[in-house]
Amino acid sequence: MASNVEPLRKTRPCPECNRPSTRESYPFCSERCRNLDLSRWLTGAYAIPVADDESKADEEEQAVRREQRDD
Repeated sequence: MASNVEPLRKTRPCPECNRPSTRESYPFCSERCRNLDLSRWLTGAYAIPVADDESKADEEEQAVRREQRDD
């Protein structure tokens, strides 16, 4: 009967070592690979690029406009 059960997700290569992922640690193959990835995020090895602070950009734009009006 267990052979008729479909997995919730298809296995895919582990992002760390390319072994097949497991249900318990998806998308990783093991807790070890999962923890390696988490460690990289926590130490700053991975970073999501962000634009400059928009509020600073707005302030700079307003300052430029004021200077142009004053001229």
